[in-house]
Amino acid sequence: MNILLQQKAPIHEALQRHKLNRVVPFDVPGHKGGRGNKELTDFLGEKCLKLDVNSMKPLDNLTHPVSVIKEAEEIAADAFGAKAALFIVNGTTASVQGMVMSVCKAGDKIIMPRNVHRSAINALVVCGAVPVYVNPGVNKNLGIPLGMSVTEVEKAIKENPEAKAILVNNPTYYGICSNLREIVRVAHRHNIKVLVDEAHGTHFYFGENMPVSAMAAGADMAAVSMHKTGGSLTQSSFLLCGEGVNPDYVRQIINLTQTTSGSYLLMVSLDIARKNLSLKGKEIFKKTVELAKYARGEINKLGGYYAFAEEIMDGDTTYDFDPTKLSVHTRKVGLAGVEVYDLLRDEYGIQVEFGDISNFLAIVSAGDREFEIERLIASLSEIKRLYGKDDISGMLDHEYINPDVAMIPQKAFYSVKKSLPIQDSIGEICGEFVMCYPPGIPILAPGERITEEVIQYIQYAKDKGSFLTGTEDMNVENINVVLR
Repeated sequence: MNILLQQKAPIHEALQRHKLNRVVPFDVPGHKGGRGNKELTDFLGEKCLKLDVNSMKPLDNLTHPVSVIKEAEEIAADAFGAKAALFIVNGTTASVQGMVMSVCKAGDKIIMPRNVHRSAINALVVCGAVPVYVNPGVNKNLGIPLGMSVTEVEKAIKENPEAKAILVNNPTYYGICSNLREIVRVAHRHNIKVLVDEAHGTHFYFGENMPVSAMAAGADMAAVSMHKTGGSLTQSSFLLCGEGVNPDYVRQIINLTQTTSGSYLLMVSLDIARKNLSLKGKEIFKKTVELAKYARGEINKLGGYYAFAEEIMDGDTTYDFDPTKLSVHTRKVGLAGVEVYDLLRDEYGIQVEFGDISNFLAIVSAGDREFEIERLIASLSEIKRLYGKDDISGMLDHEYINPDVAMIPQKAFYSVKKSLPIQDSIGEICGEFVMCYPPGIPILAPGERITEEVIQYIQYAKDKGSFLTGTEDMNVENINVVLR
C-alpha cells in the first residue's frame, strides 16, 4: 500500500472544488441544492443537498470513469491490494451479482455453499447459471452453518469439472471463515475462478491479526461491503478484481444493472472511508477487537448466553474466526435469538444487527463507546432474569436445512406458478424466495423442493417474530409453487 497515495481522496477534492465554483444548476437533481425542497434540506442539511449532484465533466461519470472517479478507483485498488476496484452504489448485492454474472452465462455451473445471501441466487435467476451446492458444515451445539470444507470443494470440482467458478462466503454473518487460500489453490489448479462474498470482511484488509482477505488469498474477485464495517454510507460497496480478471468487462456487466445516476454522496463516502481506513485502520480495528473481546467475556459470565469466538475453530469448516464479531447463542436461556433481538430493541432501546432461531449478532465498531457495551451487557442480564426459560425442549436447535434442488433457479422463477397456503405446499417445487431478513439467507430458493422440515422452520420463525420476506404474498401465508 502506498501511504502517500492513500492520503488523497480525488472525489472528495473534486466535490470541494465544485462547491467553491458556485455553478448555477440547470441540470438534475431537481431540488437544486436543496432550495426546491426545504423540508428535506432542513432534515438532511444544506451541505449534504448541495453535494447531491449529477455527473458532469469535472466530476467524471461512474459508468465510464476517465478522471476523478478513475483515480479514486485506482487508489482504492492500491489500498485493497487488488488489480482494480470498482465503485458500487447499488449495494453489495450489485457487487455479488456482478461477480457471478461476469464469469457465468446461462447453463454454466457455479459451486457455492447453500447459505449464501439472496443476492447470489438472484444472480442465478438473472443469468441462468446452475448452482452446485456444497453444504456447509454445521455446528450442532450452536445450530449454525459454518464454512466450506476443502474436501467438499475438491469433491464438487471432481464431480463438476466444467464449473466456471466457486463462490465463498468469507466471513459468514457469524464470523466463520473458510480455508480461503487452499480453496483458491485447488480451484486455480482446475482453472476455476474464485469469487468471495466479503460483505462483512472490509476490516480484513486494514486490521492486524485478521483472517486472510480475498485479495491476499489470491481470489479472482471480491464483493466488499464498505458500509458494514468500513465506515461509508449505507448502500456503498467495492467490487475488487484480481489479476485473472478483466475489470473493463466486469464494468460492462455492472452497467447492465447499476444506476446511470451514481450518487456522489455514496461515492464520496467510499473515497473518504477508504482514506480513513488506509491511514488509521490498524488503530480503528484494534479498538474494535478490544471492545468485542471485552463484550464476549462479560456476556459469557452471565451464564446461559454463549458469545463464541476462536475456540470453535477446527481447521476445516471453521478454519478461522473474525475477532470483531459479537455473535451470541441464546438457546440455553430459553429464548430464540430473534426474541432477544426484539426485546433489546423494544424494551431496552438497543438495535442489534439480526436475530435468528438460536443466535443474535451485534455489530461492534470503533464508533461504539464503552458505556454502550456495558448497557448491552446489563440489558442481556435483565432479559435473562425477566424472560429466560429453563425448558428448551420445544425450541428448534438448528439454523440450516439441506436443500432438495429439483430445478434450476431461473427456470423455476420464470415458470408458470400457482399460489398455495404454505402449510399445503409440501412436496411442491418452490417458485420464489422465502427468507428471514436480516440476514437475507433464503430458507427456500426457486427450484427447491418444499419439505415438512422447511414448513416447520418457517412456522417456527414466524411464531418467534422473525421478519419473513421474499414471497409475492406480503403476509407470507401463501407461496408460489411451480405448476406441474
